[in-house]
Amino acid sequence: MADQLALDEVVTFTSDLIRIDTTNRGGGDCQERPAAEYAAARLAEAGLEPVMLERTPGRTNVVARLEGTDPSADALLLHGHLDVVPAEPADWSVHPFSGEIRDGVVWGRGAVDMKNMDAMILSVVRSWAREGVRPRRDVVIAFTADEEDSAADGAGFLADRHPHLFEGCTEGVSESGAYTFHDGQGRQFYPIGAGERGTGWMRLTARGRAGHGSKVNRENAVTSLAAAVTRIGEHEWPLRLTPTVRAALTEIAAVYGIETDLSDVDALLDKLGGAAKLVEATVRNSSNPTMLDAGYKVNVIPGEAVAHVDGRFLPDTEDEFRATMDRLTGPDVDWEFAHREIALQAPVDSPTFAAMREAVRAFAPEAHTVPYCMSGGTDAKQFARLGITGYGFAPLKLPEGFDYQALFHGVDERVPVEALQFGVQVLDRFLRSA
Repeated sequence: MADQLALDEVVTFTSDLIRIDTTNRGGGDCQERPAAEYAAARLAEAGLEPVMLERTPGRTNVVARLEGTDPSADALLLHGHLDVVPAEPADWSVHPFSGEIRDGVVWGRGAVDMKNMDAMILSVVRSWAREGVRPRRDVVIAFTADEEDSAADGAGFLADRHPHLFEGCTEGVSESGAYTFHDGQGRQFYPIGAGERGTGWMRLTARGRAGHGSKVNRENAVTSLAAAVTRIGEHEWPLRLTPTVRAALTEIAAVYGIETDLSDVDALLDKLGGAAKLVEATVRNSSNPTMLDAGYKVNVIPGEAVAHVDGRFLPDTEDEFRATMDRLTGPDVDWEFAHREIALQAPVDSPTFAAMREAVRAFAPEAHTVPYCMSGGTDAKQFARLGITGYGFAPLKLPEGFDYQALFHGVDERVPVEALQFGVQVLDRFLRSA
């Protein structure tokens, strides 16, 4: 079991990492190196031999291997990203890069996404070094750059250029799972990630005839683009249930004593009340217009108009997604993927998933652990190129009213000290038994 120093260090490390500004504004505008150096130093103090790797100067990744006691066992990848999304200090109650600890809560950008998990990993590894503990299987630790953009300088670079560092890894564990979800009726769920929708960020381009704004123009690029964007934004995607989502619906319904009728999923979601939030975003594909760009003067009809759409697709639905986008954009608008990543699915009947369930229940006996599919994506997509099955498991015990999902990329991101200490204990127990 993690020692008291580990419970103290996880708070210190979370705060320290938050104070290192690793804002990723996209397009290469980020410097993870100071945080990578911090993480590498903490690992080295625990007797590991971390290596720091860069595709681009300053975009630094850290990888280390902790050897297990069973050389024949498959290795486990434990990974977390070092970059964070932007934060506007004027919008926050405290400065987003202060790492302030106030009233038992650590404040700042990255407190839940995901410098908290980075700190947990460091704390557990250092606790094991003090105890002389070795896991059964090799554990490869990776702290990555660029997860909040394309991962080209991070996990993608590692998977493509340094696959030997992950030799033997068959499963991986990272963010967005095993946190407390309160249903509003006194029940506590701990969803464990066992799938991700694919990422399809799209660029739409309409081309027309440029001209004077006072003249009739039947080839207006803005008009064509606006019509396509409207069709996309209003499209109702059909239900597509993956095995992970089916398992989630079945297990959540069982908690409420509700018969699982998957012939009418929308009616079933209505019966699940607040718990429906765990699955409602992953029973369909989605396509949300997010950016528009056209013209340079009000009285000039532009010859080109561009829009961006955040598309997400479930496993085994990408062909359908592409065909639907072809139809919705129509003949006057071209589209392409500006960034695309695969959808993922992981088995929920594996020994590793069972070990994650058991570790949560050991410290939260009231917990209902259920599988779920993430609506977004993580670095697990890149590591999947190496045949690594990814799970979401960054345990946190959160009080009622603490909206974990709203804090992801949100204002006043923060995490309770007790949640971090719970996470260290659960992660420690899982890794010892995995």
